[in-house]
Amino acid sequence: METFRELGISADLVKGLAELGIIKPTEVQAQAIPFLMKNGGDFVAQAQTGTGKTAAFGLPLLTKIDPKKAEIQGLVIAPTRELAKQIGKQLFRYTKYSEKVFVEVVTGGEPMDRQISNLLRPTHIVVATPGRLIDLIKKKALTLAAVKHLVLDEADEMLSMGFKKELVAIFGLSRQRRSTWLFSATFPDAIHLLVKSCMPGQPEILKIDKAHVVNQNIDHRYAVCGKDEKNDFLSGFLSRREDERGLIFCRTKAGAIALGRQLEKLGFPVDVIQGDLSQRERDKVMRGFKNERTRILIATDVAARGIDVEGLSFVIHYQLPEQLEYYTHRSGRTARAGKKGVSIALIDPKERKKIGRFEQELGVSFTEIG
Repeated sequence: METFRELGISADLVKGLAELGIIKPTEVQAQAIPFLMKNGGDFVAQAQTGTGKTAAFGLPLLTKIDPKKAEIQGLVIAPTRELAKQIGKQLFRYTKYSEKVFVEVVTGGEPMDRQISNLLRPTHIVVATPGRLIDLIKKKALTLAAVKHLVLDEADEMLSMGFKKELVAIFGLSRQRRSTWLFSATFPDAIHLLVKSCMPGQPEILKIDKAHVVNQNIDHRYAVCGKDEKNDFLSGFLSRREDERGLIFCRTKAGAIALGRQLEKLGFPVDVIQGDLSQRERDKVMRGFKNERTRILIATDVAARGIDVEGLSFVIHYQLPEQLEYYTHRSGRTARAGKKGVSIALIDPKERKKIGRFEQELGVSFTEIG
């Protein structure tokens, strides 16, 4: 395996990475970085959460910034506030020993006045959610005229959240750019159309094979449970894993809230994140989970977007997701940064066929508990 130095990353950035415990490039980093460093043209990559894609685009992006020019040269668009903040934090950490590149994160749910005043400072890279970026452009708080590199992270999520109009506007406002780098876990038709419209030439395409798309450190299991047996299974599992932290996924808001109440009654330190929470409530729940006041977080697929918490030992699928790709999004929350993790699906007897389909299409193998 090559080192980051061999991939073309400067010694001072490598020193910053080493301090974060990032020593060996992941598959997506090893394949993306050389192209982005040397050529840096339009690029499309399939990459899941947890595969190291922030460094895959972040390190080449930082390298291409001219710190002496006090203008926005790089723009990263992410679907959620949590993910945008995470990217901003990582870019800041990478540059601990290198010439300072100033990064500003602008997202919804934060006071706009403060963001407008922050943008008056020299800013080289903006990390933004699509809606807030458009609002700030309308207020003339920033311009994309000098943007040379545009990165779309989790592009499929942005489209499924209804941000197509904003993305098209952002492409139009950054016409001077030299490159567009798009990262997406899945490639539905809408992504193919987006690629066609924003990258008229032939972009470099990186499709990581199945074995690397799905994190190899995750142990995939399933348990066959009748509806009434799921809570007994959960109670036993959580009691045995009393020091470990994890996520439980439900399909609906009502289901997540009901399960939260039941587990609370059984004395488990649990919280629920679902789409009806205000931004303030969501932040409070996430703070409690990140600070380990809450051991277990129950979430719906939509509400969990952008959640990135280190040290989760398990993911439990209280119900299998509606869409195949959601399984990968969900299970990828565990086994981060080279650690091991377990993903357990609670299924009813009729869903055994689905497990077979997941195995075939995702290139993973499940073992049955029981």
